[in-house]
Amino acid sequence: QVQLVESGGGSVQAGGSVQLSCAASTSTYCLEWFRQAPGKEREGVAGIEYFGKTYYADSVKGRFTISRDNARNTVYLQMNSLRPEDTAMYYCGARRGTCTLRYSDFRDWGQGTQVTVSS
Repeated sequence: QVQLVESGGGSVQAGGSVQLSCAASTSTYCLEWFRQAPGKEREGVAGIEYFGKTYYADSVKGRFTISRDNARNTVYLQMNSLRPEDTAMYYCGARRGTCTLRYSDFRDWGQGTQVTVSS
């Protein structure tokens, strides 16, 4: 029931940076970023709760930063020091409860935005 629209993806060089944005149609407690590469399951990348608590997958800690603007119902993912293995379709998900980084806990998804990192 929450509409989510991602933007900001594209092709970048290894070591480069990109910022993704996701605009939600309404306020929600948890906003997370997931990604899915070909042949792999969708995995949680980063999550942020309404009051700012953040969660990160070990593979992106120190490189990615999640933030949100509650007034605009928007979540961002700043991606630095990108690696080829970061290449995936990135999706925004919304959840009423706390963030979990678990795909099966989420029901509302955006359409995805592709990030391709070349070496």
